[in-house]
Amino acid sequence: MTCFAFSDSSEGVAATTQTSTVSGMTCGHCEKAVTRAIRPLDPQAKVKIDRAANRVEVESTQARDLLTKAIAAEEYAVSA
Repeated sequence: MTCFAFSDSSEGVAATTQTSTVSGMTCGHCEKAVTRAIRPLDPQAKVKIDRAANRVEVESTQARDLLTKAIAAEEYAVSA
């Protein structure tokens, strides 16, 4: 009998907190759209949004550019 072990590629990778300026968020729906954009990349990500300051803070094991692209795909302007 052969056993196979599969591991998550992000296992053992430390999460980092990344803050971005995200323009165009005007309501709770926008906040949900940004959060939903990040979830497929990292279901365990912690997302904090300060709409008044146009700030999105994400604690994730994923690379910043992947998270930024996911948010931008929702048609929000993202900058460092």
